[in-house]
Amino acid sequence: MDSVFLFFLLLLPIAAPKGSHSLWVLATYIKGQTPFPEFSYVAMLDDLRVLYYNGQTKTLHSRGNSTAEDDVFDSNVLLTISDYIETSFTTKWAVATKNLNKTDGVVALQRLVVCELRDDGEPGKMITRDAVKGSTTDELLYVDKNFTYQGTLDVSAQVLNIHLEISMRRHEVLYQPFCIKALKGYLTKRRNQVKRKVKPKVRLLHKELSSRFRVSCLATGFYPRHINLTMFIDGQPVADHEITGGDLLPNGDGTYQMRKSLEISATDKHRYTCSATHLSLDNKLDVYLEFDPGEPFKSGISSVLIVLALVLVFGTGVIIYKCRRRRAASLKSVYSSASTSEETMDTS
Repeated sequence: MDSVFLFFLLLLPIAAPKGSHSLWVLATYIKGQTPFPEFSYVAMLDDLRVLYYNGQTKTLHSRGNSTAEDDVFDSNVLLTISDYIETSFTTKWAVATKNLNKTDGVVALQRLVVCELRDDGEPGKMITRDAVKGSTTDELLYVDKNFTYQGTLDVSAQVLNIHLEISMRRHEVLYQPFCIKALKGYLTKRRNQVKRKVKPKVRLLHKELSSRFRVSCLATGFYPRHINLTMFIDGQPVADHEITGGDLLPNGDGTYQMRKSLEISATDKHRYTCSATHLSLDNKLDVYLEFDPGEPFKSGISSVLIVLALVLVFGTGVIIYKCRRRRAASLKSVYSSASTSEETMDTS
């Protein structure tokens, strides 16, 4: 289930634009021997996990908050919607399994439902996307009372039209109004979590390859997830087609990371820099780091020389110290012998 949830997190940046908020539901219907319920879903506020539904016990479980949230939504209405989703899965199961290999041990159908609240407080788009074994089969888009559909399901036009008519009606009178109300309620209850800002830790890394260097700009530990990373060569932005990476990845503590990399020749004499723009930085280019391909080698040589010099000084000091101790011991022995001889002569 953690791998499913990770895949869900990787989908997050495709939805709500900067400044807006969204409520997500990822529902999973599994056929086969697994330790998971046949039907379940996770609900997210932006990228915060807020709710889990167990279809086997038909129970709702709050996540990530210790305070009561019973007034965020009508649980009876949500349970009704949950039954609708599960019924649609069982209906689609017969259609989906037509093209599946009968030897497949475990097969998963998934539905991603997203409703968006714009920064002006008005409802934005609502997306319902279905997938079988990780591949999208159809998508319903409802925005500004306009309804569009894209899909590859092998059903007759008559069956499809009935399905779309029911879906459009439920989006208008049930799904979107309920989702927006729950979204606003969660924004009130979780305002401190949603509005928190954590500054990114940005580093410019370099790795020596066989005959090249890889320069990487890494930003990690930031929240919220919106960030812009830019790499420069002699003050000019590097072209996107030259850069690898750039995917947004979740950290285990609820923050995010992003890495962009560029390969250059070992003889490259350009100067590379990296900058980050993030809400926690007041949208300023506050992070500015530099890398000169010639520096790592020079720096490495300097470090080796320093270490060798320290070893030489330390070794010389030890030798001098031991020599002085031996000389002192020898002088002490001579002095002691002389004193004994003098005492013997005085006694005589």
